[in-house]
Amino acid sequence: MCEQHRTDSALERHGAERSGQPRSCKPAEARRAVERAVTERCRATHTHCDPEALGDALLVASELTTNAILHGGGVTDFRVEVVAAGVRVSVSDRSDRLPVARDPADLRRRQRVGGHGWPIVCRLARDVRVSELPTGGKCITAVVALD
Repeated sequence: MCEQHRTDSALERHGAERSGQPRSCKPAEARRAVERAVTERCRATHTHCDPEALGDALLVASELTTNAILHGGGVTDFRVEVVAAGVRVSVSDRSDRLPVARDPADLRRRQRVGGHGWPIVCRLARDVRVSELPTGGKCITAVVALD
């Protein structure tokens, strides 16, 4: 599942669609899929890949998949597309619970471990959307600018 990715031009030319049953997706696999999709787009369009923008996209993909595993009952779908606005990463999971930003400190003002993933996604992405899925669960889609 994480191996699958597409770009606008691939969709237009070949009518590419996702097929097959979803399987587990680990953060490292998600990062590789994002890196591959962005690199292929840069090569195809003969444009420079901004390493910082790619790093942001890799971090967003990693955080979304990690959150789906830790808080959403596992990744049920993963998609990455390079679009005009940047790279669009979509991660679906089994949970209907919406992501929330936790206070980084507890009641005694001690720093908590974890809880930084959702704020990172919201800070790095140009657009973030959470959609309920008809069969239950949710899909979180984040677009990270590549320029």
